[in-house]
Amino acid sequence: MREVGDRLQGVLGADVRHPRGRNPYAHVAGCVKEKFGCSYGELPDERVGEVRRYLIELEAEEKSRAAGGGGD
Repeated sequence: MREVGDRLQGVLGADVRHPRGRNPYAHVAGCVKEKFGCSYGELPDERVGEVRRYLIELEAEEKSRAAGGGGD
């Protein structure tokens, strides 16, 4: 998760709720919690592959959205 947050630094679009910029680490953690219904630390080890695939997809989607690709 940290590596995806690192790579999303400066990529997330502006948001009026975050006047000093968005926190990519919090964004990734929130997306994982929304997708899997629990925090990253609460996920069982058996789901690591599924989580990794999701993080790759999430990163690609956010970068596509930032480049004007929409991603929705």
